[in-house]
Amino acid sequence: MSGDELRANGSGLRKRAVAASLLRSGAVSSEDMVKALSHRGREAGRLPDVLRARGLVLERDLMTAEASSWGIRLIDLAQALPDPRLIDCVGTADCLRYGLVPWRRVGDVTVVALSRPEDFRRLRPMLEDRLGPVCAGLAPAHAIATALHAWRGPRLARLAENRVPELESCRSWPKILRGPKVIAAIGLLLALVLAAPKAVTAAVLVFAIVSLTALVGLKFAAMLAAFRHAPDSPAPLPDGIDPTVSIIVALYRESDIAGRLVRRLARLDYPADRLDVILAVEAGDQLTIDALAKAELPPWMRIILVPEGEVKTKPRALNHALDYARGAIIGVYDAEDAPEPDQIRKVVARFQRSGPEVACLQGVLDYYNPRTNWLSRCFTIEYAGWFRLILPGIARLGLVVPLGGTTLFFRREVLESLGGWDAHNVTEDADLGIRLARHGYRTELIDTVTGEEANCRALPWIKQRSRWIKGYMMTWAVHMRNPALLWRQLGPRAFLGVQVMFFGSFAQTLLAPLLWSFMLVPFGFDHPFLSALPAPVVWTAIAIFILSEVANLTVGILGLRRTQHRLSLWWVPTMKLYFPLATVAAYKALVELVTRPFYWDKTSHGLFDHSHDAKAQNDSASA
Repeated sequence: MSGDELRANGSGLRKRAVAASLLRSGAVSSEDMVKALSHRGREAGRLPDVLRARGLVLERDLMTAEASSWGIRLIDLAQALPDPRLIDCVGTADCLRYGLVPWRRVGDVTVVALSRPEDFRRLRPMLEDRLGPVCAGLAPAHAIATALHAWRGPRLARLAENRVPELESCRSWPKILRGPKVIAAIGLLLALVLAAPKAVTAAVLVFAIVSLTALVGLKFAAMLAAFRHAPDSPAPLPDGIDPTVSIIVALYRESDIAGRLVRRLARLDYPADRLDVILAVEAGDQLTIDALAKAELPPWMRIILVPEGEVKTKPRALNHALDYARGAIIGVYDAEDAPEPDQIRKVVARFQRSGPEVACLQGVLDYYNPRTNWLSRCFTIEYAGWFRLILPGIARLGLVVPLGGTTLFFRREVLESLGGWDAHNVTEDADLGIRLARHGYRTELIDTVTGEEANCRALPWIKQRSRWIKGYMMTWAVHMRNPALLWRQLGPRAFLGVQVMFFGSFAQTLLAPLLWSFMLVPFGFDHPFLSALPAPVVWTAIAIFILSEVANLTVGILGLRRTQHRLSLWWVPTMKLYFPLATVAAYKALVELVTRPFYWDKTSHGLFDHSHDAKAQNDSASA
């Protein structure tokens, strides 16, 4: 009999022993046990996972039966905390990754508590190399995580904040701002403005026109690419073993929406024993913790507390939760998200059909409250054009895809090799998109939609947009520390694309008032630079302005037609009044870039989304 056959036979014996113990004790009914034993899935032999995922057994009964079947000790980590020196011998990150904690040394032997005792044989060489002789014990996964957090919370916080290599992180941004090169550049600019204000303004105007031209060209190229390639149709999952998918949702001050989030994620159509949902909550956010406690989480959802650290950002929470994740695929949602039920199946199928260079899949984001007011309609039109035309076109042109922050799915080994997310970057998604491309990986768009809540109040909208623009500024500055290296890693075309999408977009937003001033000329107002510019330059600028408006209208109309909202196309021209809000946000971002670079201006959720759950319930009832 081969080694694989022996292991399979042993797994079957363990399964039957656990089943028999639970049946004898009456912890599980015979009908439920038959259903669980007949389950066919990735976790061959993992009867405890099936029972736990389906809520068929109490945790204490399951742990007692499993410890008995393996002939090992059941350890109560709440009553007897592990030795922190032993944790350091193994390493906190590896303890979290493998779901274990070295508990106590008994004589020359170290007792190691695991949540999955069948992993002990595989992990034993690594453990003995670090601890010497070891034996296995059994403890629940949540108890292991709690014990590790109790002893090594601050260390975990530092690890989450510094995973990304310093050369690709913005955590040294304050030091860069105070650097001699930056101070010299600012001093030179001020001297030029004082010495030749008209010449400097003219140069800025020329740059604004050139950057606008580049942005317009990119929009038309992306639209053509999006239409030239038909969207991929999802293929059915191939036969065989399906991977575990871990979904991370970072929560902070989300008590109003926590219950709705749980209900929405519960609609995901993927086997429960292969779905691992982690709700990463800041340790001091008791309101959200209490709200989740009332939401009655299913067994495949768990709460992970994020310890206090130097910064309080979404990417830091994601980094912390990543060590707890069990999946080969890591997904990210936001607190207000409502993904399509079959989304995970589509993602798994796409990854299985793609080569290893495809490391990230970006879903389509849309809004489920487009008719709340004018601002929500404009936001919906903007997202429709961006996620249904521009981003797919950018991906098909082979350019860097600035990720959208949610409905993102990664190959775990790639994400970990890059250091996860930059904990200090307030647009960690766009930054990660560049880092993926720098290291030779690709991002593709996938045809699946996640509904979000449109931020439809002016002041919160400006605050949210200022965070995005600040992050774009910081991301561009970080990756342009060594332009020659970035050129070699990305190639000429993608390098130029980064300049247009990042530097060009926020520069254009900041310089928009200068361009708008020329719009007063047709109404009889004089412009101080109009007579100083050659006629060809003036007519070229006018043509670019007109072409820019055509591009914006085209993107809005075609993007909106690809949605199911049925909003009137007459709302698209009103976007002309919507975009100036971004300029206000850009100047706020510029100030914060200097004064509070890592400040995360929190967006409140759950204010305008009640109708979505009602609609979903009606759809389920009619189905």
